[in-house]
Amino acid sequence: MSRFRLASVFRARQAQEDVAKAEVVRAHGQTRAATRLARQFADRLDESTVPEEGVARAILASMAARRSLAAGLATAHRAVAAAEANAAAKLAELAEAAKRRKAVEMLAERYEEDLKREALAADQRVIDELAVTGGQRTAAREVNS
Repeated sequence: MSRFRLASVFRARQAQEDVAKAEVVRAHGQTRAATRLARQFADRLDESTVPEEGVARAILASMAARRSLAAGLATAHRAVAAAEANAAAKLAELAEAAKRRKAVEMLAERYEEDLKREALAADQRVIDELAVTGGQRTAAREVNS
């Protein structure tokens, strides 16, 4: 029996898939972090209020702070969208890596099946040869006896 010549390719494909899995995990972590940051901005914006009366500077400062929080929230929402898009892209890369690994795995399985089939065929040829020559061997033993 010869060994499967694509074994190193299979190991490389497995390694690529493992890297892709790690990238997906990292991308999901970035998505969670961006979502957490957006939630913090939203909570701070909800907690902030503009005083209805008081010194004009204080009201303007409060409004500017709220506007700044709103801008931060919008930026955080864009970061969440970007992180989700990145995670989707990494998931697609993982799917492609898994397909490539599975293709080589299927070749390896087919190779193993071919080896088994060849071994069974060789065994069957030996059995057939013994069956065909069995009568001749029996006759030869009778002549020699």
